[in-house]
Amino acid sequence: MASRISELVIDCTDPDRLAAFWGGVLGYVELGREEDGSIEIGPPGAGFGGPQPTLVLSPGGGPRSGKLPLHIDVNATDRDQSAELERLLALGARHADVGQTGEESWHVLADPEGNEFCLLRTRLPPL
Repeated sequence: MASRISELVIDCTDPDRLAAFWGGVLGYVELGREEDGSIEIGPPGAGFGGPQPTLVLSPGGGPRSGKLPLHIDVNATDRDQSAELERLLALGARHADVGQTGEESWHVLADPEGNEFCLLRTRLPPL
């Protein structure tokens, strides 16, 4: 037996804004809201416990400084990396500098609250 990741929790100042952003990035839908303001999003028709982890956007994130110790990597499923980069920027992502050289095969981006994530080059098949 082994464990698997069922959900990722992101502390943030505006759960609605990040739920909309990450829902657009991943094609996720809102699965539920908690009284504390947390919003869970996940794949349509699967939800918690499905083949992909859900995201929980939880209020309480304060200002931070420095590179995050953990980040999310994403891959396009239906377009090349350049087209996906444009789509992510249109959703509200922005370029982030974490010390990369410019020779990397990935793009370092930040979500609307500054959480870094990477867009990798390889296109993956949709689930």
